[in-house]
Amino acid sequence: MKRSILIILAVCMTLAVSSQTARTFTLNLTDDGQAQMVCFLPEKPSGRAIVGIPGGGYSVLSNNHEGTMASKWLNQRGISYFVVNYRLPNGDRTIPISDVENGFRIVRDSATVWGINPRDVGIMGFSAGGHLASVISTHSAFDVRPDFSILFYPVISMDERVSHKWSCVNFLSEEGQKDPELVRSFSTMNAVQRHITPPALIISASDDRLVPFVTNGLEYYKAMRNAGNDCAMYVYPTGDHGFGFGPWFKYHQQLLTDIGNWLDAREAPKEDAVRVACLGNSITDGFGIDMASAYGYPAMLQKKLGDGYWVRNFGVSSRTMLNKGDWPYMNEPAWRDALDFKPEIVIIKLGTNDSKPENWQYNAEFKQDLEQMIFTLRPDLKQYANMPVKKAQKAMAKAQAKAAKSGAAPAKPQIYLCTPIPAFKSTWNINDSVIVNGVIPIQQEVAQKYGLEVIDLHTLFANDGDKVLPDGIHPDAKGAARMADIIADALRAQ
Repeated sequence: MKRSILIILAVCMTLAVSSQTARTFTLNLTDDGQAQMVCFLPEKPSGRAIVGIPGGGYSVLSNNHEGTMASKWLNQRGISYFVVNYRLPNGDRTIPISDVENGFRIVRDSATVWGINPRDVGIMGFSAGGHLASVISTHSAFDVRPDFSILFYPVISMDERVSHKWSCVNFLSEEGQKDPELVRSFSTMNAVQRHITPPALIISASDDRLVPFVTNGLEYYKAMRNAGNDCAMYVYPTGDHGFGFGPWFKYHQQLLTDIGNWLDAREAPKEDAVRVACLGNSITDGFGIDMASAYGYPAMLQKKLGDGYWVRNFGVSSRTMLNKGDWPYMNEPAWRDALDFKPEIVIIKLGTNDSKPENWQYNAEFKQDLEQMIFTLRPDLKQYANMPVKKAQKAMAKAQAKAAKSGAAPAKPQIYLCTPIPAFKSTWNINDSVIVNGVIPIQQEVAQKYGLEVIDLHTLFANDGDKVLPDGIHPDAKGAARMADIIADALRAQ
């Protein structure tokens, strides 16, 4: 009798677990069906989704314990799960990359139907699939880039001397292995970008003999940490390679707890959060601030504005507004990412590096380059470019009144021009006199003509020389918080 009760309880528990998956179906990712995506949708979706990438050395797909086996546990947590059975590369890396990117597009395009927050879609890859997941995280465009990555004992290096030889050869081909730049580029620790590469969790076993942890997973962690990006790492004492979600793994329950805790600690932006893009140079980037992803001014701005906003840092050190400057901002991938982000508010803080003599020699083009950036963000403003200021203002006011009368939404994004903070020292040839007498007047003129807001950091930061690094140019963490206060006040005022 006791045994019968236990059996009944076990069956009920099994039914309860399996009932957490509401739907399972398979979609073709290619017309011929050679690449497919197996979809597991939970009964009670949390809004989070994960795209799974099985391993197999790019020669087979280990899509059981490194694929579908994770579905029950994830669905129990309300996480939608999608396993991509990608085509093998056979030396053509574009094949599996395109399959995974296609899977991501489908998941995000179907987000509303499947109860998914499109801003909370991660990737989880195993071994060679971990390498593919890291490639998507570091090389793919914004629209198919994951919001977070979970990498199980990943192949990271494409140097077969310190990695898994056949993963390297199958992904890059024999000929590709002879190209040092190709090997370097797809050794993904070299492709990690500050603020751009998504947060990562790396999982491995210390005794992994197939994919050496020290020359692979650890290298990715170091690159992420050195960039100031969010990254965590769990290395279990034993387990060798390929344990995945298999219950035979000695630390299986601890593994589930560790992944669960990491996922629970992640805060995804609300779907209706106002998107704020912070464009700029090293001051926006957070130069000199350890873990700028958490303590730079955009991160502090996020904390001050709250979860009704989604603030992203698109700052790149050394960049100029001038397209003939030594490092033009509009040539950067961060600029393209900022546009793909489709911001509703843009904060532009450029001009500091433009004040260097080698850059300011092109000062006659500063206004037109600033206008180029503005017109790219707001094409509706370009029609006023050749008008005198007062005529442009009158025409814009008339257009805005007409739009308001018809009930049309205001044109987006709303653009704020930040004047550079004072250069307390002339480090790197940065010239505060040029900033005051050259850069700022042009910013004010352009803002006045096109109805943009100006945040005068130069004036408001004038007495905060104690909040910059010894170089006299870059704010420290306290200075970043001060900048965030000023900008948050300006946004709230509007």
